[in-house]
Amino acid sequence: MDTNVRLEIRRSMQSAVLIVSGLAGKRFPIDISVSQSSLQIQSADDSEEFLLPQEVKLAPSTCRYVQHVSGEGLHMRLKVLSVGSAVTTTALKDLLNTEEKFTFYCQSCGSVVLQQQQFLRVLPLPSENWSSLVEEWCCHPDPFANRSCLPKVNDCFLGDTFLLVNKANISDPPRDTNEMSSVPHCGDANASKSKENTKVVCKRCKAILGETVSSDAVKYYITEVMIQPSFQAYQMISRKQFVERIIVRLLMELSASRSTFRFCVQGQDGKLFLLLWLLNVDTVLVELIKSGGVGSCFFPGSTSSDSESTPEVQNVARLLYMPCINDSNKKLVDKWMNETGAHSLTFPSGTCLELILLLSLNNTALPHSLRFMNEWKVAYLKI
Repeated sequence: MDTNVRLEIRRSMQSAVLIVSGLAGKRFPIDISVSQSSLQIQSADDSEEFLLPQEVKLAPSTCRYVQHVSGEGLHMRLKVLSVGSAVTTTALKDLLNTEEKFTFYCQSCGSVVLQQQQFLRVLPLPSENWSSLVEEWCCHPDPFANRSCLPKVNDCFLGDTFLLVNKANISDPPRDTNEMSSVPHCGDANASKSKENTKVVCKRCKAILGETVSSDAVKYYITEVMIQPSFQAYQMISRKQFVERIIVRLLMELSASRSTFRFCVQGQDGKLFLLLWLLNVDTVLVELIKSGGVGSCFFPGSTSSDSESTPEVQNVARLLYMPCINDSNKKLVDKWMNETGAHSLTFPSGTCLELILLLSLNNTALPHSLRFMNEWKVAYLKI
């Protein structure tokens, strides 16, 4: 059995948990030596050395807690002398506010949705309960009652999980009667009555990108479109990586701007899929690579590296999640919605299911002792 080594570091606390598995296949006695920059395992059969990344330095003398967990291996806690700098993410508002032209692509197939657009105004939409706040603070009738915040030409309005653009900024689709338009016409009487006809569909792959909200405005979900500067060539990434990247950026933005750490993920129809609880964004995961050999993947999303490669240092967000499909955990859901002030996040139903699958695969890849915290499941998403 190959030896696997997993190092989990909390940057703010300068502490680490080191897990060494695969020791059961070695002959005793086994000697484990920890230095600032490496880990050496010596048994009666062989000797292995695992190298740390250059930016990570351990404090071996602080190792005070060692425990053997059945089926997993040896767990030990120690301090960290250095771990490198933290990774920051750029908010979508700051990205679009630059004096550059951007192209929107369908994330599923790469088809161009909006080409070489430079927005004159990029503005955040008010929070979902802004209307009730106006009623409480104003001594006169609400002047914004029954009025929607809609973008004009060359405007981009940002919600938490979507962006609004004016239909005039979207290139007209080909006038082919056999080809579905990327933007349904709201002027049609049947389209205004049917929710299905308001969906914005990719012309090439028929993926649902968003919906029309008025005769002049279109809503695109940030999980369905990829936004890149027009001077960059389009780079296709996997659906899993894209959803993970978008969700992490969104959770970090909301936790920083609103001090919100609890989230209810729901579909477009209001159906609840998932409860999320963001624990921290300062966790660093490291897979230690055997010196002179090939390391094995241990934490989710990592890839094996050879002896010539540098061990991967992965900044991650650590969170708890609770699936709520088929009205499960109803009591907890009611408490979150009514007492804790959890923030609602709305995505297409398919994306909600993709997020549950992503978290579940991440959870099952963890050592069993790290998979649960009380009744909640634990997952790590790459930053």
